[in-house]
Amino acid sequence: MSAPVELDAIDRRTIQALQADGRLTFDALAEQVGLSPSAVLRRVRRLEQAGVIAGYRAVVVPERLGLGLTAYVNVRLEKHTPDLRRSPMESFRAAVQTWPEVVECAALAGEMDYLLRILVRDMEHYARFLRDTLLAHPAVQDCKTSFVLERVKSAGAVSI
Repeated sequence: MSAPVELDAIDRRTIQALQADGRLTFDALAEQVGLSPSAVLRRVRRLEQAGVIAGYRAVVVPERLGLGLTAYVNVRLEKHTPDLRRSPMESFRAAVQTWPEVVECAALAGEMDYLLRILVRDMEHYARFLRDTLLAHPAVQDCKTSFVLERVKSAGAVSI
């Protein structure tokens, strides 16, 4: 992993402002951080090129799209699978990329191998995904599910 990027106070204010509203114009952003629009544009481009800012996206409310159930699923993989061309991890990682219900996947240290965040319409949709997709994958040995009752904090912003 590469070394952390050195940030000054203006870089920090710039990142905080963009995390709060990624659609700020460079004029508005410049006013907030105390620079000219051209200077703030150069800083933002430098932060993007350094990989500090990886992209911009809309924050979508899943429930407004009919995705009313969020589940976190811990997954344990088999150590060996019949498919000798790929390791269980490679096979699972490739499959996860194709499953639209999985919106986030993290590799873990500890008892389980992966943590998935799943968005589905309802319990029937979840049961179908679990049965027909997740547990049907040859690398999956076991999984444990927790359902979200209420989102307590969902900032998404990194504290800097």
